[in-house]
Amino acid sequence: MSDLALSVLDLVPVRTGQTSAQAVAASLALAARADDLGYRRYWFAEHHNMPAVASTAPPVLIAAAAARTQRIRVGSGGVMLPNHAPLIVAEQFAALEAIAPGRIDLGIGRAPGSDPVITQLLRASGTAGDVERFPDHVQDIALMLQRDGAVVHFNNATQFTSGGEYAVRSTPAADGAPEVWLLGSSDYSAQLAASLGLPYVFANHFSGQGLDRALSLYREGFRPSEAHPGPRTFLTANVVAAPTAEEAAERAIPQLRMMARLRLNRPLTALETVEQARAALAANPDPQEEQIHAAALANWFVGDGASVRRELEAFAAKHGVDEIMISPLAGSYGAEDPDRTPGRTQTLELLAG
Repeated sequence: MSDLALSVLDLVPVRTGQTSAQAVAASLALAARADDLGYRRYWFAEHHNMPAVASTAPPVLIAAAAARTQRIRVGSGGVMLPNHAPLIVAEQFAALEAIAPGRIDLGIGRAPGSDPVITQLLRASGTAGDVERFPDHVQDIALMLQRDGAVVHFNNATQFTSGGEYAVRSTPAADGAPEVWLLGSSDYSAQLAASLGLPYVFANHFSGQGLDRALSLYREGFRPSEAHPGPRTFLTANVVAAPTAEEAAERAIPQLRMMARLRLNRPLTALETVEQARAALAANPDPQEEQIHAAALANWFVGDGASVRRELEAFAAKHGVDEIMISPLAGSYGAEDPDRTPGRTQTLELLAG
């Protein structure tokens, strides 16, 4: 067995017949189980206005997960920075660091995390939505999270100051700071992380395209920083593990169908149960949907626990990383408890053991 570390990326999926409260309860129980099993991190994604996704507010979910765990690092995968003012992000994660010292990760992304209408609502305040200033905002957050905070320089007097310098801290007396990671699936994010000397996560669970190039750009262009003398990176992966390959394949169907609806711009719904998804596929075969399913499965890890673990170890070795963050996508059967997530829990247990 290799020394591969495993972590978890959670979108807090919501299935048919399940409330948001039940979906959140299931994810928090999964975070506690990941802590027991020795997983390294547990991150919550940020998505908005999606019927099948309840991870709209990562800081809130991180605080709840931190209260239910003891050892595992908890964080965002990620905060979509153009949706938020940098100071608010810094203050939220400084507060989280005070709640769970030494266990907080701040993963930052540049994507909107939703459709154009919701993006406009999120960015209605103006300055928070300045995507062109993304590199500056990342650096601002990193500075404000430090013990001494950041210093704002004013060349001329403004309505707020008489000029000079102004100290900004995310919390009054920090004795630690969250670890900042840059997330992405493009050359841009890899090059920015390298230039800022930050750890970098390639979002392989999106599609996997451009993985080798992004890692090469990051590693070759990395500029050492005080906190990070060398490049640090890991990869994400969509995973479904079950006692048998047949069960794993069945549990993958609801998420595959949701992905196809996204790609084909069809109306979104809560996740179907395994039975509902299987019946819909049989009743209405769709070549376009089947093609999307096949393309997705080429980049997913689906099978029995032992084989998926071996495939993940080989994947990590191929790309020179010692950690894989799995997005456990196992769907639920109709009779399974909506307050729990048996398929996703099973995935974590099989891969850990």
